[in-house]
Amino acid sequence: MSEAFSLLMFPAIIGILFLGFPIAFSLMGVALVFGLITFGPVVIFQFIEKVDEIASNYILAAVPLFVFMGTLLEQSGIANRLFDAIHIWTKKLPGGLAIGTIIMCIIFAASSGIIGATETVVGLLALPIMMKHAYNKGLISGTICAGGSLGTIIPPSIVVVILGPVADVSVGDLFMGMLIPGLLMSTSYIAYILIRCSLRPQDGSSLNDDSEDVDLNAKIKITIKALLPPLFLIFAVLGSIMAGIAAPTEAAGMGAMGAIILSILYKKFNYALLKDSLLKTLRITCMILLILLGGMMFSGVFIGAGGVELTSNLIENANLSAWTTLFIFLLISFIAGFVLEWISVLLIFIPVFIPIIKSLGFDPVWFCILFLIVIQTSYLTPPMAPAIFYLRGISREIAPSISIKDMFRGVVPFIILQLLTLALVIVFPKIALWLPEILLTNNF
Repeated sequence: MSEAFSLLMFPAIIGILFLGFPIAFSLMGVALVFGLITFGPVVIFQFIEKVDEIASNYILAAVPLFVFMGTLLEQSGIANRLFDAIHIWTKKLPGGLAIGTIIMCIIFAASSGIIGATETVVGLLALPIMMKHAYNKGLISGTICAGGSLGTIIPPSIVVVILGPVADVSVGDLFMGMLIPGLLMSTSYIAYILIRCSLRPQDGSSLNDDSEDVDLNAKIKITIKALLPPLFLIFAVLGSIMAGIAAPTEAAGMGAMGAIILSILYKKFNYALLKDSLLKTLRITCMILLILLGGMMFSGVFIGAGGVELTSNLIENANLSAWTTLFIFLLISFIAGFVLEWISVLLIFIPVFIPIIKSLGFDPVWFCILFLIVIQTSYLTPPMAPAIFYLRGISREIAPSISIKDMFRGVVPFIILQLLTLALVIVFPKIALWLPEILLTNNF
């Protein structure tokens, strides 16, 4: 069978996904058909090996643990306490409610690591209060959508736990590599909101009503009670990885136990909470790992059929420069993010891209960080932006006056900031590589 036949796998999978079939079974189905045609019945045994490979992968054990940590924090109402604590400090700044929303997104993204969960939880909290104080609808939309997208680039991220093994790079290196770009992007969001609302107070004025104000001692007390324990949990998880004390899976276990302890301290822990959190964790984990299995089957057939070698030869014969190839890969990822979920983009393209990226002399960790930023940007970019669909689902009941047009217009400045961050990481690779080089000497 010609190696060129393997290239037909990509239009096949995209066509099937457009028909509405589930991602996991689409990947498995295409892999099975092309595998049987190319290799015959022996491909079944190869697929069984993939099941064993996923089941025995130590790094992937972090997925249910991180999901459980985020789910428990969400279900226990700790997120509500966080938002209230942040709000009392930021509300008197220009655009203070929006700034508080971004800060909340940073913290909750670091707590949950789940794309969509951050936007949903924070959106439900922030949308009513910003509408109450007549914030610009575009600013409201952009803030919630952009803040929610931080779940991709703020560690620890479920995306990275999947990306690491697929790209054959250290998950710990990726966590550390994400940190500075993630904080840089978040800071640019806050700076934009502050500048915009200073120049245009009507978009998001500060709240000068002292009737709901509390004194300094009360602010400190509320902050210590609501903010410090979750921050301690986040720093304990990331700090243990940075210090080389724990692998990501071990750190995830510590995070899950810490979430249980926090819910007990806040007197929210009970059997119903534990049951709901475990069931939600089970559903999310099964979905992620089933899709991962399908993706590994797909990439295994493609690579085994000589697809990567053929792609490399095509690029080499096209006489493209290394940088041109890099930008083409990023553009493909960006466009694919319009129509496919992040995990599909990751599983379909990363196994193809990474060997070529290594052969061109680029650092795979650096490329993975660029890939994450691109995926985050496509998550936010109209017309197929998942972030906007999440917000639309939230706003239908809470703020029906916010239109799709408001949402489209509102995300544009934040997309520009994301592209600016991407450009900075491309021009200055050390932004992504400095922390891994300094702090991590072991591969997890």
